[in-house]
Amino acid sequence: MKYPNEWTQKEFLQNKKRLEAEGIKVVLIDTILSPIDGADTIVYNPYELKNEPEGSIFVFYCDSGKATLNRLEEYKKRFPNHHCISLKGGRGYWRINMSVLDD
Repeated sequence: MKYPNEWTQKEFLQNKKRLEAEGIKVVLIDTILSPIDGADTIVYNPYELKNEPEGSIFVFYCDSGKATLNRLEEYKKRFPNHHCISLKGGRGYWRINMSVLDD
């Protein structure tokens, strides 16, 4: 399956719910050592991330989304067995009260 280079928060929440129901792990990765309140994040650690199941989706975020988008090709080379996506707008555009309702 082909994935875009960026997901908005809404796309992240919708896709995470749908894909995890299909058995695909979606991980929100903190590249700036600043966790997002109310979100399940892990700190960027290449050694540990390589142990995630093949086909997992890594969604990287920074403060604005620009740095992770610029480094996306580097992440894709480093994790060829995983799908790498940048969180559009990064931590700065994350809305803590946003949620996804069931269809």
